[in-house]
Amino acid sequence: GINYSKWDHIEVSDDEDDTHPNIDTPSLFRWRHEARVKRMEELAKEKSDFEAEWKQVTNQIDEAQRQADAGDSAAASRLAQLKDRLSKLEAHRQELAKKEKSQPLNIDTICKEGKTRTIINKAAAQPPKPRTDEETWKNLEEFKQKYDKEIKKFGMFSKFDDAQQFLEEHPHLVCEAACDRLVLWCVDLAVEEKASLLEYVTKQCICLQFLLKLGAELGTDPRNCLRQFYARLRDPQPEYMRAFEEELAAFRQRVQDRAKARLEDAMREYEEEQRQARLGPGGLDPVEVFDSLPDSLKACFESKDIALLQKTLAEMPIDEARYHMKRCVDSGMWVPDASSKKLLEGDEAGAEAAGESEEEAEGEAASEGRDKSEGDYADPTA
Repeated sequence: GINYSKWDHIEVSDDEDDTHPNIDTPSLFRWRHEARVKRMEELAKEKSDFEAEWKQVTNQIDEAQRQADAGDSAAASRLAQLKDRLSKLEAHRQELAKKEKSQPLNIDTICKEGKTRTIINKAAAQPPKPRTDEETWKNLEEFKQKYDKEIKKFGMFSKFDDAQQFLEEHPHLVCEAACDRLVLWCVDLAVEEKASLLEYVTKQCICLQFLLKLGAELGTDPRNCLRQFYARLRDPQPEYMRAFEEELAAFRQRVQDRAKARLEDAMREYEEEQRQARLGPGGLDPVEVFDSLPDSLKACFESKDIALLQKTLAEMPIDEARYHMKRCVDSGMWVPDASSKKLLEGDEAGAEAAGESEEEAEGEAASEGRDKSEGDYADPTA
């Protein structure tokens, strides 16, 4: 059988003792601990002194033995004394061993170190260099070309079970690139006003974002969190589901805002293209110039009445007439004739030439038979 006698004398932990209510328990425990430590220190010092004395006597015996072998008679007598002293030390050694063995076991002597090992941490991996916008966009385009069909298929799922199974079969889609592609697709759907499909895709996009966030919080690959994440969605805590719905609503609003901004940018680009196409030879927009004209000149251009235009210019101050006619020429609304050129060049006679009779102007226009030529109108909205 097993001998359990060595456990008969164990000095148990102080806090396992029951003390009388009138005794200051903390003080008693402290005194016991100090007494035990003191006894252990005294025994350790006694052993240390013994080992030092033993070593000293053995060294002296070796030296006396060499001298006795060399024929020194005094050394032979000293050697006998040293051996007698060594025998007494041997008896002391046995007493120390017996004394040490009789000491009760305690927390400091009953526990021994089983094994140790040293772990040296590897140098931390250098963080990846931040990618430029061009590199990020290039990687996104490559990912889109390779997995676009799979991403769109995932975005159209309405059930969590189907989405989980699809991601388990296509784990490469659990990444930031797929999430970014879904975001861009959401904006495209908002621009195209496909509201029904947009609801599915935005929900799947938020699911993927939450999955990536869960992996980051746990410090593991998000693909390892698929079952845990979708189990949480199927049986959610109220706080978690509320946070999910709030983030989904905020994301849908951001998508709508981005789609609106994209439409506004496209409209501005279109209007700028149309404006550039309308610019006249002087670089002015005929629509802007027409809106800035006095009502009397607007009526002339709207009716395309050359005689009325000449009459109106003749009645206006020369500087004002010259200013408006120059803007009309620069915008392409008017191709100047000889009298208009004189007016634009600042010749006083040009003002008189601008006031020629209506019959002569109409006769010239009829004889020329032109739709848009020298001294003719151009449609400001063309």
